[in-house]
Amino acid sequence: MTAMHRKTLVAIPAWNEEGSIGDVIAKVQEHRPDADILVVNDGSSDDTAHLAAAAGAAVVSLPFNVGVGGAMRTAFLYAKREGYDAVVQVDADGQHDPADLDHVLDGLSDADVVVGTRFHPDSMYFVGGPRRWAMILLSKALSRMNRGTISDPTSGFRSAGPRAISLFAVEYPADYLGDTVGSLSIAIRHGLVIRETPVTMYFRQTGRPSKNAVWSALYLGRATLAIIATSLKGGYTPRGDQS
Repeated sequence: MTAMHRKTLVAIPAWNEEGSIGDVIAKVQEHRPDADILVVNDGSSDDTAHLAAAAGAAVVSLPFNVGVGGAMRTAFLYAKREGYDAVVQVDADGQHDPADLDHVLDGLSDADVVVGTRFHPDSMYFVGGPRRWAMILLSKALSRMNRGTISDPTSGFRSAGPRAISLFAVEYPADYLGDTVGSLSIAIRHGLVIRETPVTMYFRQTGRPSKNAVWSALYLGRATLAIIATSLKGGYTPRGDQS
């Protein structure tokens, strides 16, 4: 199925993003006017939901904050129910450039999940210190499981095709970074094809991250050890080895 014939949903999980949500929606509409937009209002206490609806997005409001993983599972349930062929996750804080939507969608022609990577020769994005070291180790572990490169496993700018939508509507981790690292691990264990494509990524426009760099690095290190242990025990089925 070509990109032009896919029924596409751009899913935007949002928690207190009133300062950026309208601009993000406008840019998505500019670059992919054919796509529908769903904002999952993740228990916001500000005007996120009202501004998203005013900008033209469909809005699902959760009664309390469940995190990006829980918000994205809601989006995948919505996509499966409404018969979408593709879901693209876009952050509400302005980090992801909607000009790259075509890149992550085009890759679904031969993949189930396409991850937008910020680590490529033309990228100006920089992550340093312990967090970067942990990301490199995690990348190596997931790439080994995937039998293909995943250079940016914590990137939330990604797309999912029909098989991934069906899987993620049922199995999608809600813990911290579950929407990125955890979901990739689940996809690999179920034999889904994962590819990556270069994208532009910025630092957030407004607000602040939910976790600091040291906490993130420690979590990434723990996740890496868990993935390595799983692969050593044979707790997953690599692509091509399925009976």
